[in-house]
Amino acid sequence: MHQPVMLEEALEHLAIRPEGIYLDATAGLGGHTGAIARRLTTGLVIANDRDPESLEMARANTADVAGRIRWHHGRFSTLHEALQENGVAQVDGLLADLGVSRFQLTSAERGFSILTEGPLDMRMDQTTGTTAADLVNYTAEKALADLIYQLGEERRARKIARAIVRARPIRSTRHLADVVERVAPRTGRLHPATLTFQALRMACNEEQPELDHLLDRVPELVKPGGRAVIISFMSLEDRKVKVRFRDLQQQGRAAVLTKHPLRPTEEETQANPAARSAKLRALAMN
Repeated sequence: MHQPVMLEEALEHLAIRPEGIYLDATAGLGGHTGAIARRLTTGLVIANDRDPESLEMARANTADVAGRIRWHHGRFSTLHEALQENGVAQVDGLLADLGVSRFQLTSAERGFSILTEGPLDMRMDQTTGTTAADLVNYTAEKALADLIYQLGEERRARKIARAIVRARPIRSTRHLADVVERVAPRTGRLHPATLTFQALRMACNEEQPELDHLLDRVPELVKPGGRAVIISFMSLEDRKVKVRFRDLQQQGRAAVLTKHPLRPTEEETQANPAARSAKLRALAMN
């Protein structure tokens, strides 16, 4: 059963109006999208995701409110197109949950999982872009180390990159995980390859430039008086959201609604351990 992260907190900070128009920039499996749509009467949710497989599942999961949802397949950098297609200039609220869904992480053929054997893909949209196999097998050692250090915040990046280059060609997810584990033994609860896999996924999907694009466009996408709510799971992303929201407030263009990021309740983390590292920040446009 899909459990949308920090659902009640997100809905509260979006301050949903029954006639409003909302943009779920990361529809995923439709948990947040459906919850927003169920609070609407004459309003509309524009639901976007870059993963076409997730969108199909989201459609099925929100069939009861299908009339209040419009779907769009694309990256954050195409959100303006999603609005234009629906004759919308700006929305009353924007939500972005930056996490990777359990469906993606546990589908071996998607290549995100450390624990299951699968192709080194890691693309959210498998119809386009660079695969993780391309990155690990053809990136120069120093550039690979920089990528793992910067995006994964992995202190053992140089050692790991050297091991990857020596083990080429890397054939699969398990092969890569084993190579990393041999040179970077487990030191805590995380698998030693977790941060390397995270970095490769972020690079394959250009997640940082896409997040930058989203944050830069918030004033264009959200109307005055509207809200923006972003849920992040990594310190790298949360810092970007914090800085951008603060800058908009200092410019007098918005008011930050969350002085400190909201965290999931103990009850939620017990029921859904994937929510454990979530941080929610909210903004009201002036």
